[in-house]
Amino acid sequence: MLLTAQSISKIRGVRTLFQGVSFSVNEGDRVGLIGPNGAGKSTLLKLLAKVGGEAGDNAPDAGTVTWAKGLRAVYVPQQDDFDDDGGESPVAREVVVRAAERGGHAAGVHDRHEAEILAEMILSRIGFDEMHASASPLSLSGGWRKRLSVARALASCGGEPDVLLLDEPTNHLDLEGIQWLEELLLKPQAGGRRFASVFVTHDRAFLENVATRVVELSPAYPMGTLSAEGNYTEFLRRKSEFLSGQAKAEQALSNQVRKDLDWLSRKPEARRTKSKSKIFASYDRQEMLSELKTRNAAAGAEGAKVDFSATGRKTNKLLVSLAISKSLGGRALFKDVDVELGPGACLGLLGPNGSGKTTLIRVLTGELAPDAGSIKRCEPPPRVVTFSQHREDFDPATLLREALCPVSDQVRFQGQSMHITSWSRRFLFRDEQLAQPVGSLSGGELARVHIARLMLEPADVLVLDEPTNDLDIPTLQMFEEALEDFPGALVLVTHDRAMLSRLATEVLLLDGKGGAKVFAHLDQALAAQRAAEAAASEPASAPVRPAAPPPPPAPQKKKLTYNEQREFDSIEKRIHEAEAAATKAEQRVNAASGGSDHREMAEACRELEEAQALVTGLYERWAELEAKSK
Repeated sequence: MLLTAQSISKIRGVRTLFQGVSFSVNEGDRVGLIGPNGAGKSTLLKLLAKVGGEAGDNAPDAGTVTWAKGLRAVYVPQQDDFDDDGGESPVAREVVVRAAERGGHAAGVHDRHEAEILAEMILSRIGFDEMHASASPLSLSGGWRKRLSVARALASCGGEPDVLLLDEPTNHLDLEGIQWLEELLLKPQAGGRRFASVFVTHDRAFLENVATRVVELSPAYPMGTLSAEGNYTEFLRRKSEFLSGQAKAEQALSNQVRKDLDWLSRKPEARRTKSKSKIFASYDRQEMLSELKTRNAAAGAEGAKVDFSATGRKTNKLLVSLAISKSLGGRALFKDVDVELGPGACLGLLGPNGSGKTTLIRVLTGELAPDAGSIKRCEPPPRVVTFSQHREDFDPATLLREALCPVSDQVRFQGQSMHITSWSRRFLFRDEQLAQPVGSLSGGELARVHIARLMLEPADVLVLDEPTNDLDIPTLQMFEEALEDFPGALVLVTHDRAMLSRLATEVLLLDGKGGAKVFAHLDQALAAQRAAEAAASEPASAPVRPAAPPPPPAPQKKKLTYNEQREFDSIEKRIHEAEAAATKAEQRVNAASGGSDHREMAEACRELEEAQALVTGLYERWAELEAKSK
């Protein structure tokens, strides 16, 4: 076991982010950490990484985080900041050299020369060519800055960490960069050993391809998390089963509590013969029901309510481009591109960073003139609304209410007036946040502010340039549904393969060398992209994950057998006993965390995981028996 977290909790101000969370990472694990915005995923990752040491703001308020002796753990933050690398604007290569020097003994480096050799090896492994290695970090694209952050982290431990912790690593990476990161995490190191990794991400395709375990941090679960071995598809199956069982358990317990309340409301003489233990058991059930209701309410919480407004224009063709071409700085970005946009069409744009996707958008929307070809627009010209990846920055001192509604306390949405409080709740903001500056918001919350502003503008054509950055999975799903229902045309630039696969009616692939080709499906475009890369260099091999087996068919409902009835009668008691055992196991883990016996710690953690699994299984079994008894 590489690292363990035992019953850790964290409070920010007056708000509890999470409480009583236990977590472990073993050799070779690739753990995807997911959860709604504000659940505390980034904070949890920092606690696991011991960012800033074992005291201060990045230490748990309760519980402990234990590393195996000599553990080499490196952390890559969400924001790629190189301001602390000293000197006057060091180039990318120098950033990695200095990280190796600071790593010293941990990096296997004893002098400057060894640091330079290590830096060159890591930069080559990460895919840096001479041009990017010699560039200032400030001049690099978001994708190359992320690569540099990873290279710097690897250099600090000699290039071979035991565990790599990454916070939103796919943000600002293009598809080529995401595929590179997948290969890095999947590919064995020297000697066939794979380092473990924990990554916070909302990229569903990345989770599907890389994760060996998915953990969701949410108050919807008894211990604050739900963990499932396997990829994202397997996690969704397990999550659905668990939440269904938990909902049925609430219904069954609610029926029992109603009977208890009826019994307790009788006059004392009517229940004189009843034991005190039954009264206390009834109170326990009421407390358990309250907890179940709270968890199920959290599980039922949806993402921000996204709904885009259309102008209602009736026309078959909004915009048509014929053989358009564009060059910048003497380099051809694309040529002979034909595009036809009508109601219900979604054009997905693919290509490496710098291939001209944003330039093509500007040509299609009329901001730039094409070098060749023509663009025809309907009359009157279609109304185009753009969501840019370079989102207009708000002054950090701007209050949230002003950012959401700069004119008054009312917004006009789809022909109706709505108060700012109702409008903000639609995007999952708490009422007290309206008086707070936007500088206090998370990246996901800022993204929701921009979406809210975008929704107030009716459009014929929606242009979305990397709209998914910082959005959590529930909001992403609502976002996709809104785009699917939008009656106008869409132009979509995103590295989110799940979104492209669902929405794009055709995909235009820019190869970065002036070429452009249209494909009917995302899979075809990705296959063509891989074939082009394979023609230029040897393809990297990656293990193929077998498809998850389909869930077994639901059994036919039958009345309880004699043995099932006996099991049903005793299962409530068994749940109480299992929860008591889980509490005892948690106490054993806490006691073991203060010693140096790693075997004892590993055994205690194993016992806790088994106890938690038993509690979950009993709830699911209770729901099954309850359903059959009806």
